[in-house]
Amino acid sequence: MYLKMLKLRLLNTIAPAYFFTATTVTFALQFYFFIPAIFENPDARINSSTLLHGAFFLFLILNALGNYVMTIRFPAASVQDAGPLVCSPRCTDRVDAHYLLNGRHFCKLCKKVILRRDHHCFFTGNCIGNRNMRYFIMFCVYTSTTCLYCLVLGVAYLTVEYSISFENPLTFLTLLPLSVGYFFLGAIPGLQFFIVLMLYVWLGIGLTCAGFCCQQILLVARGQTWCQLRKGQVVQTRSPWRSNLSDVFGRQWVLGLFLPVQTVGRLQDHAADKKES
Repeated sequence: MYLKMLKLRLLNTIAPAYFFTATTVTFALQFYFFIPAIFENPDARINSSTLLHGAFFLFLILNALGNYVMTIRFPAASVQDAGPLVCSPRCTDRVDAHYLLNGRHFCKLCKKVILRRDHHCFFTGNCIGNRNMRYFIMFCVYTSTTCLYCLVLGVAYLTVEYSISFENPLTFLTLLPLSVGYFFLGAIPGLQFFIVLMLYVWLGIGLTCAGFCCQQILLVARGQTWCQLRKGQVVQTRSPWRSNLSDVFGRQWVLGLFLPVQTVGRLQDHAADKKES
C-alpha cells in the first residue's frame, strides 16, 4: 500500500512537469519554426498571415494555461469538512480516495474532503469536483484544440521544409516507424525526427483531452460524477440538464468560453455544499 501511494505521489509530480515541458516545447516550435517557415513573406515587412496565426495560437495556449491555473486555484474541497473523516467500511475505492458515509470523498493524495468528487487529475495535481469542473472542461477543450492546431501546422512544416507528402492517408501511419529507422541510420536530421515525435504527442494529447471533455460534459448534463458512474450509483433526484450545466458553468458561461475567468459564484459553491450535506 505504501509503495502504491509513493507511485501515485510521484505521478502527481511528474505529470504537471510533463505538461509544462510539452507546453514550452510547443510554444518554441510554433514561433521559431512553424509559423515563420509556413507564412513568411519576404516581400512584406508585416505579414498578416503570420500575425493572424500567431495571435490565434496565443489565444488557444493562454486559455489552456489560464484554465489550468484556475483548476488548481479553485479546488473542489468541501468548506464544511476540514479534516479526514472515518471512511465507510463498504469503501471499494482502492486507488486514491475513500467513499465517506456523508456522500463526500476523502482524497489521500490531496488530503482533503472533496465536494462532489469526479476524479483525481494527476496533470493538475488535485481533484476535480463541483468548483473546478468548469475550468477542467475548458482546459480540455483548449488543450485538445491547441494540440490539433499544432498537428496541422506541424504537418504543413514537414511538407514545406522536408518535402514530405501527406496525400496518401497511410503516410502518417508509417511516418513514425520510418523516421525512427532513418534517424538511427543518419538519413534525417534530429529536428525532423523530433517534430515527427511531437506530431504523435499532440495527436495523443488532443484526442485524450477531447474524449475527457465529451465524457465530462455528458456526466455534468446528467447530474452525475465519474465516481458515481464507476460505482454504479444511480442519481435519485436528477435536475434538468440545463440546470446541471448552469450549476457547473455559471450564468456567465459565454464569457467563460473565451476567457479563463471565474463564472461560478461563491454563493453557488456554498449552496452546492449544503446540498451534499
